[in-house]
Amino acid sequence: MAIIPAEVKQAWENRNGAVVLTTVDAEGMPNAIYATCVNMLDDESVAVCDNFFNKTRANIMSGSKGAIVFITKEGKSFQFKGEIDYVTEGPIFETMKTWVKDTLPREAVAVLKVKAVYSGANKLA
Repeated sequence: MAIIPAEVKQAWENRNGAVVLTTVDAEGMPNAIYATCVNMLDDESVAVCDNFFNKTRANIMSGSKGAIVFITKEGKSFQFKGEIDYVTEGPIFETMKTWVKDTLPREAVAVLKVKAVYSGANKLA
């Protein structure tokens, strides 16, 4: 796994709006969604709550890798790439319930285990 650099963690705290989560289906067709219920779990992983996944859930369950793209309020973009775990119980799932409104479905947590970090075309980790 890659360690998310301090500058990227700071940028994450200064992100502007939703992130984009991209997965790929079994035939290689990409699917991208906007996600607002997101949280950096630690130096190596980012969580996205499954509130309304459909194709995204199917892609993850079929073994898709993924990418998360976000932009800062200053317009600088960053991207995480890696493998995705789909978590439906346990500590990560219970923690998600503390940062996602209980009026949302909160089906599961997609945890992107970061393998690479980019700013634009520049690989940072």
